[in-house]
Amino acid sequence: MAFRGTFDYTLDAKNRLTIPAKFRAAMSDGVVITRGSERCVEVWPAAVYEAQTESALSGPNPLSPEARELKRRLYAGAFDTELDSAGRVMLPAMLLEHGGLGKEISVIGAGEWLEAWDRGAWAEHDADTPTRINELTANLGHPA
Repeated sequence: MAFRGTFDYTLDAKNRLTIPAKFRAAMSDGVVITRGSERCVEVWPAAVYEAQTESALSGPNPLSPEARELKRRLYAGAFDTELDSAGRVMLPAMLLEHGGLGKEISVIGAGEWLEAWDRGAWAEHDADTPTRINELTANLGHPA
């Protein structure tokens, strides 16, 4: 399943994030929440996260300093969890801080995973999407 769309939610008093209803079945076998590579929190189906990290770590010598650092960076900020009966996951303080998340959240689809952004930060980041899509596709060898 590809995660697509933008959904606005409010974190509750226990810092629980609502997962859009149409994506809950894809996360019924477990969820990994982790630091995003940007100021956001990533929400992955557990099996997909495992496959992605395995793929990222399969090439380098596992004893190299770079591979060891990558492992630390991938796993130190990742938390295994499950959806509660209302389709929510609790976000640890560490992830809230990393993402700069307040109460107002935008959950966005990113293909294989979801990202939780502070709503204002997402609006600002998303404002230049048309221009950036053209730049990114050109840089990746696919001019618009």
